[in-house]
Amino acid sequence: MAKKANFKSSARSRRKLKRQKIDVRKKEFRYRGLSIEELQKLSIEELLPLLTSRSRRSLKRGLTEKQEKLLNDIEKSQKGDVIRTHLRDMIIIPSFVGHRVDIHNGKEFQRIEIQPYMIDHYLGEFALTRSKVKHTGPGVGATRSSKFMPLK
Repeated sequence: MAKKANFKSSARSRRKLKRQKIDVRKKEFRYRGLSIEELQKLSIEELLPLLTSRSRRSLKRGLTEKQEKLLNDIEKSQKGDVIRTHLRDMIIIPSFVGHRVDIHNGKEFQRIEIQPYMIDHYLGEFALTRSKVKHTGPGVGATRSSKFMPLK
């Protein structure tokens, strides 16, 4: 009998521990061993060796005029400002982190807040162009019975 009582009390204490908020510290973001502050201090040339080969090749060729304009707009803007762009092929670099960007997906602009984990990805990866198809019932004329529409 005593064993069951101990078992119940231990289960009760386990449930109580689960309910308590445990102080969990958020892990600091690091990209290739560097913190976000260290990454933001680097120039694009110093950042290149840290990036993946695809983005490194793209940035080595140089930025287009539109990409340079977007980069300048982001550097001039405050953290709360929203920048609208159609440039889905722009690679996210550390200076973008914390800014809000409206990216065009072909139909509308989707607001994205640039997070540190987005570094080395393209802007277009975060504004999806295809929406999920939502099928409903058949429309008028789809079946033989749908030819007869009730008046009321």
